[in-house]
Amino acid sequence: MRTLYTFFRSSTSYRLRIALALKGLDWGPRFVSLPNMAHRTLDYMALNPQGLVPALVEDGKVFAQSLAVLEYLDETHPEPPLLPKSPIERAYVRGLSQIVGCDIHPLNNVRVLKYLKSRWQLSDDDTNEWYRHWIEEGFRSFEATLAVAGKHGRYCLGDTITIADICLVPQVANARRFLCDLAAFPLSIAIADRASSLPAFEAAHPSLQADAF
Repeated sequence: MRTLYTFFRSSTSYRLRIALALKGLDWGPRFVSLPNMAHRTLDYMALNPQGLVPALVEDGKVFAQSLAVLEYLDETHPEPPLLPKSPIERAYVRGLSQIVGCDIHPLNNVRVLKYLKSRWQLSDDDTNEWYRHWIEEGFRSFEATLAVAGKHGRYCLGDTITIADICLVPQVANARRFLCDLAAFPLSIAIADRASSLPAFEAAHPSLQADAF
């Protein structure tokens, strides 16, 4: 049995739930409550010393960091592929994924927002402003990359789902949860909305997870 250590609101966990669904891979959830600091317990830290979600356990081996796990899943379970064959298109898709995974998400995840509040005594309004600022910066880059590259179709790369879409959809969902104004990014949002309506994306939605509250 394949096990995913996940939290329903974690966008990185959301990415892996999408990928597993797209590839038709069975898995069982182990819920790790971030608000309850379950990711910092001794048991979880022994499993994943990074102390983050998600973690995927397959054949007794533990895999962490969602972008790395997405590529692992694509290499070990290649159908349907989540990365194109062309090196140029692979670099394009990876670049879009990293705008989300490296530029947007690290500045806006739970531990950063908590630190802003605890260390600098920022109010909810202040932390929300921080969140929205970096959402705007990141999505401006994502939107411009889509437009300039001209490789998009229904999705980020033509009409084929890739890891770029898998990263984009959870980030849009989080941005909407924080009431970010996304009107300036119509191309990115249209792609995210089309992808999120696919069955695999719908099944992975945070609201449908057993730990949702």
